[in-house]
Amino acid sequence: MAWEMVVGLEVHAQLRTRTKIFCGCPTAFGAEPNSQVCPVCMGLPGALPVLNRKVVDYALKVALATNCRVAPVSRFARKNYFYPDLPKGYQISQYELPILEHGWIEVADDAGSPKRIGITRIHLEEDAGKLLHPEVPGADYSLVDLNRACVPLVEIVSEPDIRSPGEASRYVKKLREILVYLGVCDGNMNEGSLRVDANISVRPAGTEAFGTRAEIKNLNSFKFLEQALRYEYERQVDLLETGGEVVQETRLFDSHRGVTVGMRSKEEAHDYRYFPDPDLLPVVIEPGWIDAVRDSLPELPDAKRARFREAYGLSAQDADLLCSSRDLADYFERVAERHGDPKAAANWVMGPVLRQLNRDEAPPLADAPVPPGRLADLLALVRDGTLSNNAAKEVFDEMWATGRPPADLVAEKGLEQITDTSALEAQVDAVLAASPDEVAAYRAGKKKLMGFFVGQVMRATRGKANPQAVNQLLRSKLEGG
Repeated sequence: MAWEMVVGLEVHAQLRTRTKIFCGCPTAFGAEPNSQVCPVCMGLPGALPVLNRKVVDYALKVALATNCRVAPVSRFARKNYFYPDLPKGYQISQYELPILEHGWIEVADDAGSPKRIGITRIHLEEDAGKLLHPEVPGADYSLVDLNRACVPLVEIVSEPDIRSPGEASRYVKKLREILVYLGVCDGNMNEGSLRVDANISVRPAGTEAFGTRAEIKNLNSFKFLEQALRYEYERQVDLLETGGEVVQETRLFDSHRGVTVGMRSKEEAHDYRYFPDPDLLPVVIEPGWIDAVRDSLPELPDAKRARFREAYGLSAQDADLLCSSRDLADYFERVAERHGDPKAAANWVMGPVLRQLNRDEAPPLADAPVPPGRLADLLALVRDGTLSNNAAKEVFDEMWATGRPPADLVAEKGLEQITDTSALEAQVDAVLAASPDEVAAYRAGKKKLMGFFVGQVMRATRGKANPQAVNQLLRSKLEGG
């Protein structure tokens, strides 16, 4: 029997606000445990939450970028469960009246065709704390860090429209890209800023009814998401084909063994005893608020890719790479506008610039030692013949290391190209005089020897000769008599 995978994803994205969702504590990553807490996020008696307006602003940005309907009125609810890192004994979330519903984003399916993945709902909630397990032999205790408690999250719940691990990965990548472009999430999966829960079931191909699903919790990389879905698909198919049945449960992915492991039976909504939070008023969104947020939206990645292809004549592949991050796209565009040659700017940004950025401990692009204007100045030296392309790469590396302007480095290192014909002619004559056999062979029809002659002149001038001028001189002397 042929089986079909059915997947719906819950993506938890930490919003990039300076303070938490219901209190004024900071949200900085990596602080000392329990140094960013107060009576509100610690759940102390009598402490009352106050909603952070910036959190709602960010949620509205996500709504507009994912084609969601904004609810005019939404409400916070208490999700009741006990866990050591949940100080209040409940999580403030949204249930019956989420802030955003019924959206979609477009990704490529496995055949490369466009496919819409529906978004059921997006709701706001607070994060829980974090359990720390000491790596001490014989330790029978855990520690609780509440710095993350009350950190603002959006939970983005997809429709069960995903049919393969590849589709799932592309959906999360697209969603992450949108969130980072908006500036509402840093997208750092290794720091827990973006986490994925995957709901997966299998069914006979061609049928409509859903199978029993399992939930895989806390997947924090695209690789692990794909591996977990592949394993769980095979596990469920094997169970069904050998007469067993799939149990609705929550599972974890063991990345070391590449398997999913049962964690607990899957809870239903009634298990959490949701009820409206009595300490928080309903959230009322006026149309003017949505309009103001819409006016603040940046150009989104798909629109930017299309504009780069049309306005700059870039290939789809180049536009896709340059738009993979908003900072990279903005950097390229500033270089292209100042230099005037978009293709040359694209080649340098995708080549030497990305090579430097991909090195260990590279600074963020906004703090790069070679700002867009200086890269454009370097490209101008190549365009006007002052500098060869190879010498320009040497200068660029020195610019990145020192932050110095290109003109100073070119003058200091004596890298200016020799373009004066009279200065080059003596070098060309010397090379031809030293190579009589090659000259005779060239004139007899072996035109590929031109590369040999050019190389000899470049070697004699230590790479400073202008290649175009050298070619013209050689051709004139070899073919003119």
